[in-house]
Amino acid sequence: MQKATDRKRGMLRLVKSSNPDSERKPMTDSEKYYKQVEQYAEQIRSTKNADEIIKILDVVLSETRGIKFSDEAFAAQEQVKRAEQKIESLKNEIEQLRSLVQTDQMTGAFNRRGLDDIFRREAARADRNAQSLGVVMVDLDDFKKINDCLGHPCGDNVLINLVAVAKETLRPTDVVVRFGGEEFVILLPDVEMDEALTIVQRIQNNLAKSTALSLEDQLMPITFSAGIALRSFGENQHSVISRADKALYQAKRMGKNRAIPSMAS
Repeated sequence: MQKATDRKRGMLRLVKSSNPDSERKPMTDSEKYYKQVEQYAEQIRSTKNADEIIKILDVVLSETRGIKFSDEAFAAQEQVKRAEQKIESLKNEIEQLRSLVQTDQMTGAFNRRGLDDIFRREAARADRNAQSLGVVMVDLDDFKKINDCLGHPCGDNVLINLVAVAKETLRPTDVVVRFGGEEFVILLPDVEMDEALTIVQRIQNNLAKSTALSLEDQLMPITFSAGIALRSFGENQHSVISRADKALYQAKRMGKNRAIPSMAS
């Protein structure tokens, strides 16, 4: 008798109330989640900045890991795990794509697209912390002669070796960018001019020690000329690179294989 009563009570609990107000269910967690995801999707569609997209995906991933859906359709944790995996996979793919888009594939240095993002970030940090930002324009000496006499594969190896030596010599916070051809830009956060000159001269010395080419029966050391500018507060990328470039050509006119500081803007 007791069991029958219990069954009846169980059945009664499954009957919906006829009260119209009771049918106005509050929005379930999953419905809220879907609306939030749609908002994030709209943000992603409206931005072309990979860093911003990754930040949005991090938020979505965090919320996905923390949700506890109220409706039975999402009660299974396996579905939540699959959503996490898909978001994580998408984030990794975007990070890899960003790396490919911002990197010179031959040398492994950043390219000009990467320079734009990095300069923007480092300039903002320099202004925020009242710090300097050193910008170095580098141009390999007699590079056309190397290509013409020894071939482009040899020239490519010279470029690759320059980047490798620079990365080994520089601090972890410094950045190497292939600006075009045999020209490179090096960003040196939080340095004074004498420090920047010392760093560049160290790269020159290490490069000369690392390799030399046999050209016209003579050993030819690999050298480069450089111009160095310290960014002023609020100075834009074009302006400071232009100043470093002028100093670079002064170094070329003075006999190459040297680094010349730029006058302040």
